[in-house]
Amino acid sequence: MAAFHRLDTPGPVTTAVTAESEASIVQKGNASMDADFDVDVVVVGGGPAGALLAGELGLAGVRTLVVERLTEQSDHKWLGVQTRTLEEFELRGILEDLLDGTPLLHNGNFASLPTPLTYEGLDSRHPHAAYRPQEDVEKILTARARKLGAEFRRGHELIRLEQDDAGVTAGIRGPDGEYEIRSRYLVGSDGGRSTTRKLAGIAFPGQGPTLYWLLAEGRFSDELPVGEGMGPLRPYGVVRPEERTWFSAVPLPEPGIYRIFTFFYGRTVTDRHAPVSEEEMRAALVEIAGSDFGLHDIRWLTRLTDSNRQAEQYRQGRVFLAGDAAHVQFPAGGPGMNAAVQDAMNLGWKLGSAVHGRGGDALLDTYHSERHPAGELMLRQARLQALLLDPDPGLQDVRDMLDELLQIPEVNRHFVERGAALDTRYDIAGSHPLIGRRMPDVTVVTPQSQRHLSSYFRDGHGILALLNEPAGAGDAAMACKGRVDIVTGTVPAPDTPPADAFLVRPDGYVCWAGDPVTDTTGLHAALETWFGSPLP
Repeated sequence: MAAFHRLDTPGPVTTAVTAESEASIVQKGNASMDADFDVDVVVVGGGPAGALLAGELGLAGVRTLVVERLTEQSDHKWLGVQTRTLEEFELRGILEDLLDGTPLLHNGNFASLPTPLTYEGLDSRHPHAAYRPQEDVEKILTARARKLGAEFRRGHELIRLEQDDAGVTAGIRGPDGEYEIRSRYLVGSDGGRSTTRKLAGIAFPGQGPTLYWLLAEGRFSDELPVGEGMGPLRPYGVVRPEERTWFSAVPLPEPGIYRIFTFFYGRTVTDRHAPVSEEEMRAALVEIAGSDFGLHDIRWLTRLTDSNRQAEQYRQGRVFLAGDAAHVQFPAGGPGMNAAVQDAMNLGWKLGSAVHGRGGDALLDTYHSERHPAGELMLRQARLQALLLDPDPGLQDVRDMLDELLQIPEVNRHFVERGAALDTRYDIAGSHPLIGRRMPDVTVVTPQSQRHLSSYFRDGHGILALLNEPAGAGDAAMACKGRVDIVTGTVPAPDTPPADAFLVRPDGYVCWAGDPVTDTTGLHAALETWFGSPLP
């Protein structure tokens, strides 16, 4: 077996991390070293979920190895980065890089229905989506993870997996042969055909494909048909309701380049991953529209389906699943990548706590209990979109009725918040309406500065916000120094939060809110539940 390069010291820290927290990371990293383990966590798969997770673990001082089967990063995967994902990236100070030169989307069309979903008025500082290639998102997240000390190995794949009470032994195949890695935990973020999930024996029930569609990017030399595309965002195309097929071409920012869709409902393919030839794409256009319109300079081809599946368990012992390894769905609007970001943000700090002995099984179990229900809602939304994009005349009344409902502001807002993951509420103990929801990103004014609350999360710690001078909570948080930071200040009107004191987890979700004087017991319980026992 090939020798494994040991990670004997934690990696460098980004400039966003303070000197105090850098020393903390080094101390935590050294404390976690054990001759029985090569690394603390192995992440299988280097896509958005794996790369973000590796960065989160690096921020926590956890020695992390990412193994990725592909030797080169995949390209031409475009998607919408939704509002909650933008908020999560802002928590870690990487939003500016993501938005640099990125077109913003202030509305969208659910299932291509005529009435647009509007982001205007969302309770967010980012009431929009961003249109950015997934390859760019991966590069940003990978660069951050490497800067925080994670090691990436491309061309290496998981082939064996065994776990025991103490850790996980992973068999890896690389260019130089096979070798083994011993780690405390392993996370599979290795896609819909996840090897991790299969080796762990985790069931993946759901709906098989009922349609397939071809997707391409290219140019046309002939004039395209106008006014028959599937919905207002697709002005060029042809719909054949009786055959349940449609074709659309969407102009991309690059002049002359189109994103091309050909949908076939009621049809399946033997191998969804089989290569798509240029001849197959042209034949699909001819079948639907009677012409291929001089399609040329094709630079990308793929085949997709509406398969909709979810892992029964996101955790099995010391093995976890995230991203497409945990859920696959109809990809309209990029739900998979956005859900993958939420998975990684939820899991990263919990694994970091567990590695450092501050979080046991109870904390790690909350990854499944929180993210599995959120995944179910996302999958339901994706199934509905796939259904409504079927041009079958028998569904037209349903489409018309839903379009009428979307003209009701409250209904429109519901669909926007669901698609943007703004309505997520985790089942966290406590009666205050803020608990379990994303934190209010208020402006905090101090004698030294005026900052948004989100800017205090760069180090990956929890935050106890004491706003408008509530008293009596500082001592409790000081007992969790290095895990929870205290933010005090005033909030100018009309940005008044629904509570003057609230405790926020590193992923931006409130786990306690109320009066720190009358609810000292609740605050102490929340601190211990989410951040471990107080320091001696």
